[in-house]
Amino acid sequence: MLLTICVFDAYGTLFDVNAAARTAANEPNRETFKEVWPSVSNIWRMKQLQYTWLRSITGSYIDFWSVTKNSLDYALEAHGLHENFDLKERLLALYWELQPYPEVSPMLKQLKTKGVKTAILSNGSPEMLSSAVKSSNLFEVIDEIISVEKVKVFKPSRLVYEQVENVIGCSKSEVLFVSSNGWDIAGAAGFGFETAWVNRSKEPIDRLPNKPTHILKNLATIPSFF
Repeated sequence: MLLTICVFDAYGTLFDVNAAARTAANEPNRETFKEVWPSVSNIWRMKQLQYTWLRSITGSYIDFWSVTKNSLDYALEAHGLHENFDLKERLLALYWELQPYPEVSPMLKQLKTKGVKTAILSNGSPEMLSSAVKSSNLFEVIDEIISVEKVKVFKPSRLVYEQVENVIGCSKSEVLFVSSNGWDIAGAAGFGFETAWVNRSKEPIDRLPNKPTHILKNLATIPSFF
């Protein structure tokens, strides 16, 4: 069966997860934060992922916004910034409007021109995802936003990937799944999707079952698969 549907992970794939910390670091009176923002952003993201995995394993689901706040608390405390409440609130506000990568909008427009159905499948809460899509002016080029909130377990659970078939009403053989996260690609490939791993930082392939079908340096060539 031909590919007719392109499903994207959101955070780190369409939207730059470092954008919130980078933007805050360049605002006035952020001299201390400017020196450490890459480390804060890295730990924030690392803990965000770790908490989703641990909560899935232990059956202690909370929504992704709560995970995001908990992860930021940890990252700020690790740098002695946990009492800087103004900074914390600013970072959280910026996370609702993360910047997309430069190639995202033209790539999605090309997919729509080709008649390809597009969707987001993400750990993010519906409210977070809608906000990110709206602030990036992508509503007209994203057909479906699918959150883990309905199944209340995070990626890479098979229950998450099954939502694509259930919501869109398609066969897995019609889907190209795109993510910048190697573990997400492994989960999606194991479910049966054709996969494209966006390896922006030239990382090694994860030592997991089910390797990516395609490895890309960015999203620009995605329309060529359809």
